[in-house]
Amino acid sequence: MQTLDTTSPKPVVDLAQPGPNGRVLLDSQAATESNARTYPRRIPVAIAEASGSYITDLDGRRYIDFLSGAGVLALGHNHPELVAAVTEQLPKLTHGLDFPTPVRDEFKRRQIAMLPEHMRDDVKMHFCGPTGSDAVEAAIKLCKKATGRGQVVVFQGAYHGSTQGAMSLTSEHAPKTGLQNLLPGIHFTPYSYCHRCPISLAPGTCNTNCAEVLVNTLTDTHGGVQLPAAIIMELVQGEGGAIPARREFVHRVADTARELGIPLIVDEVQTGCGRTGTWFAFEQYDITPDVVVASKGLSGMGLPVAAILYRKHLDTWSPGSHIGTFRGNNLAFASANAFLDVVEREELLPHVRVIGEHLLGELKRLGDSPLVSDVRGLGLMLGMEMAGTATVDATKVAARFQQEALSRGLIVELGGRGDSVVRLLPALNITHEIADDAVAILRDSLAALEAELAAEAGR
Repeated sequence: MQTLDTTSPKPVVDLAQPGPNGRVLLDSQAATESNARTYPRRIPVAIAEASGSYITDLDGRRYIDFLSGAGVLALGHNHPELVAAVTEQLPKLTHGLDFPTPVRDEFKRRQIAMLPEHMRDDVKMHFCGPTGSDAVEAAIKLCKKATGRGQVVVFQGAYHGSTQGAMSLTSEHAPKTGLQNLLPGIHFTPYSYCHRCPISLAPGTCNTNCAEVLVNTLTDTHGGVQLPAAIIMELVQGEGGAIPARREFVHRVADTARELGIPLIVDEVQTGCGRTGTWFAFEQYDITPDVVVASKGLSGMGLPVAAILYRKHLDTWSPGSHIGTFRGNNLAFASANAFLDVVEREELLPHVRVIGEHLLGELKRLGDSPLVSDVRGLGLMLGMEMAGTATVDATKVAARFQQEALSRGLIVELGGRGDSVVRLLPALNITHEIADDAVAILRDSLAALEAELAAEAGR
């Protein structure tokens, strides 16, 4: 097997997917693991090792990783400073429930310090179970307890997790198929998805009507929705297709929540921890949420940790109101603190904004292709929505594009309606050279797919 060469910026692959060694593990997985497994179905790669932005499979082929553990690996794979921090913490304490420890206290202090200054003195932090879904569940329970209300407003296109309550807040139909008695009192309202406007308008002539639908529903005496316990919103819908909300939409929603006394929850599970170029995406929208949900990139290297930060007046819980055995992952706290050291020393947030704009510009050049209908994103949370042809729909175009990229050494994910959006989630510390290598692969993949589809249409 080829040893990973982290000094080489080039992927090394061949066109056959997967290789013979990888096939053994993939077949074993198919025989022994749940049918719910997802990523290896579309990305048939059996991983041997990884470093930075590169993955090497069992057959020695190297890939640029633009999936990054679904955004979890903020600094790529196995960043040496994070590994060192975890190694140092390992003999001290690994699992601590909610007992205070020095590393936990530093984590809490530094995470609160990453909030806008005007929020820091009015915030408490609650540690949840290890996933974003757990934190979403905690946020909803907190707001219901604090308000005494039961309804929750969510947006079309939203993804908030796959546990029973969090899935109830997720708009996609497929994960709910065959499931009954999900969380009641959930109301979905239009999101500012201008490329596919839910109310058939255009930005140039629209007065943020998607937000007005919500405002009218909540203020009309015959609107049909009781005053909710919370409104939960992603500033950039991730699984929904890398859709940044329009600024005026967010302001209208936030203003309405404040005026009506409805706690506003921002789900920053995917957008948080620097992914969009600020520590939290809501900072770029100049709003003050009541609850912030964070997970995924918190540890910087994939160690599980989830938390909510919320305004103190909401803290009406009694002891044990929301617990979780794995809410005291001291290894994740150590890694997270080292992650923040890197963020501050290397000025990663400005870097994300700069390289994100660079990548977005390069992708927009690819948007001239008839196979691309839209290019969008914020920071390093980017998406290319594919277009169908007379013979192949957008879902199949996206799937084939993903495979073309994989065969050339680039791992990307799909999302959005019909999985028609090619999603890019590179490491936050990605270099311009790696970014340009990835763009070159996308360009070559798109050209190859255009030629293939043209040839098929001419048959």
